Amino acid sequence: MLLPPNVRTTNVSCARLVSSQADSQIVLERRTLFEHVLGAYQRLCSKPPKGFEKYFPNGPKNAPKSSESNPTNGEAKEAKPTTNAQKATGRASGGGGGGGGASGGGGKRGGRKDESHWYSRLQKGDVPWDDKEFRMYFLSGAAFWTMVTYFFFLREGGREVTWKDFVNNYLSKEVVDRLEVINKRYVKVVFTPGKTPVDGQYVWFNIGSVDTFERNLETAQYEMGIEGENRLPVVYSAESDGSFLLSMLPTVLIIGFLLFMLRRGPAGAGRPGGRGMGGLFSVSETTAKVLRDEIDVKFKDVAGCEEAKLEIMEFVNFLKNPKQYQDLGAKIPKGAILTGPPEADVPFITVNGSEFLEMFVGVGPARVRDLFVMARKNAPCILFIDEIDAVGRKRGRGNFGGQSEQENTLNQLLVEMDGFNTATNVVVLAGTNRPDILDPALMRPGRFDRQIYIGHPDIKGRSSIFKVHLRPLKMDAEMDKEALARKMAALTPGFSGADIANVCNEAALIAARHLADSINQKHFEQAIERVIGGLEKKTQVLQPEEKKTVAYHEAGHAVAGWYLEHADPLLKVSIIPRGKGLGYAQYLPKEQYLYTKEQLLDRMCMTLGGRVSEEIFFGRITTGSAYAQIVQFGMNDKVGQVSFDLPRQGEMTLEKPYSEATARLIDTEVRNLIREAYERTHTLLAEKKGDVEKVAQRLLEKEVLDKKDMVELLGLRPFAEKSTYEEFVEGTGGMDEDTSLPEGLKDWNKERDKEESTEEQVARQISGGMPF
Repeated sequence: MLLPPNVRTTNVSCARLVSSQADSQIVLERRTLFEHVLGAYQRLCSKPPKGFEKYFPNGPKNAPKSSESNPTNGEAKEAKPTTNAQKATGRASGGGGGGGGASGGGGKRGGRKDESHWYSRLQKGDVPWDDKEFRMYFLSGAAFWTMVTYFFFLREGGREVTWKDFVNNYLSKEVVDRLEVINKRYVKVVFTPGKTPVDGQYVWFNIGSVDTFERNLETAQYEMGIEGENRLPVVYSAESDGSFLLSMLPTVLIIGFLLFMLRRGPAGAGRPGGRGMGGLFSVSETTAKVLRDEIDVKFKDVAGCEEAKLEIMEFVNFLKNPKQYQDLGAKIPKGAILTGPPEADVPFITVNGSEFLEMFVGVGPARVRDLFVMARKNAPCILFIDEIDAVGRKRGRGNFGGQSEQENTLNQLLVEMDGFNTATNVVVLAGTNRPDILDPALMRPGRFDRQIYIGHPDIKGRSSIFKVHLRPLKMDAEMDKEALARKMAALTPGFSGADIANVCNEAALIAARHLADSINQKHFEQAIERVIGGLEKKTQVLQPEEKKTVAYHEAGHAVAGWYLEHADPLLKVSIIPRGKGLGYAQYLPKEQYLYTKEQLLDRMCMTLGGRVSEEIFFGRITTGSAYAQIVQFGMNDKVGQVSFDLPRQGEMTLEKPYSEATARLIDTEVRNLIREAYERTHTLLAEKKGDVEKVAQRLLEKEVLDKKDMVELLGLRPFAEKSTYEEFVEGTGGMDEDTSLPEGLKDWNKERDKEESTEEQVARQISGGMPF
């Protein structure tokens, strides 16, 4: 059918238009794909120059940002935390603020790096393109799977034939142009153009060896009468078909798994960001963490240890304002030891002493060198080593395995501390619970010049700590937090900062357990009982006889303490099982550092009250007190004023510090002392037998008696006693802890605020002209 010329022209124009539109669409799609690839590449590779991250406010999420200055009146004008995730879950009650205000300069091994590790961010749905380690893993994995996909899925596949099929179907029909022997393993048949018998595919067949293949091919062509000049050419070539990659895959996977375990294992612990090869290959590098402004615990959050806090603030002030001291010719101490009993909340900033020692020889000294190199690079800074007794023990004691390595680490530590001078601006702080076992060379002037003791707080310190921990709690609107803090301080003698934090947390848990809208005083009292006596076991059923025995036992304790002058005031007595005991009596001991012989005897008699009341129980604490009174305190006429130190709990005792005759004399006097106390208690309770009976019967009836019940049964206690906060702090110079600062420390953070405000101005100027 013929069409008019104008119609044919129109059709051709339409076809060209459709073709051009299709070409434009293809070009547009390719351009869009290219833009996506280019954008992904820019996101992978874009990173602010090193040292200028804080001048790019729109940079990566984990790039350091300029600290926001928030001046406040008082001792500290600390920077606000940059993210909510970095806020501490609880406030430190003793010494934690020192690290917050004094943490040294930062680095790529800093605390923020740990908190924003790429694996953790990836789990939260945030793709960490700005992390160098993630980019390396991502690109390596993409390259590997690209090769796997190409070799096994995207390559054009041929059809395998046998030698007989090749000869009968292809060679005999003269459709073969040439043969390619690839890798001396198989032959690819290349057909003559226009004579391909298969649909776009090539055919191939395996060969046993090249010599056999050539002989068979020559024989087949000879039998077909193909002359020499017309015979098929044979080309030899080498190609990568992925078989080598496939054969190497198990080895690569095993090596990769071993490297991963080395990085994540004990040798690589503490370095989640990855350093060098990580793990075993960087075992000699220090595991210390350099922190800048990520610590949320400030000096204002530290309570109960004002003297120790002032010492730390003085170190911080020297690092921030050294001219104040240098003008007077003063030299700041090179180091200080923070000591205190366990759970006294001694803080740590950088590294633990036990991390210097590993299974490899020489790791400890190498890590010490690396640690001090890091400190000098980040000067001015404070270097904190927690539990320094792990490497600082006295040398020359025993020849156990690992002793030489520990001494080498200590020697390197001593050498590094000698390398500091007054211009280094690095202060070394250390924490330990055992200053008595440290090497004397470590404690001499020029190394750790000062010993800062952080002990359990007194009643004023406990009140201040309670105020800190009561801030985030939802309290009853009618309750006065300051009055509650004082009352709780009076009820918790001997508590450490960690114990007080535990009490506040237990009170919140108890209130939540009872679906209360807020926390009241009753919840705090229950929390104190929980911390002191253990969990209340209401489900533990006692037989009537057992319950009666426990009631008389606890009544004996209560009545004996009620009528002894130097015994502690009674708060509560109960026969409800708690912890491992079937009953308990709660007393309110006063804070006392010196004891007389009469006071110790009264305490022994109070402890013996339960045994005297029921004649079946005698506690270990009584025996221990008796030995301590004679052996340590020298409160015996026959043994004399000689103090024999008893070994601490957990220490090995190879020999006694006294003779066998003295040991026999001590045993005799201890028995006599306990017998006298027992007879005295027996006489007292025999006179007050009716009172013991009344208390025991009321205990069987109510199970719990407080001080009001005891006054109702026995009358007022015949001795004066202190039970309130005001009575305990009377005559001590004030109701609250003295938190005033010396004149030289009042503006310790002033210079820092000026520097931060300058950085913010520079950041605003640069960010406008350097888009990111």
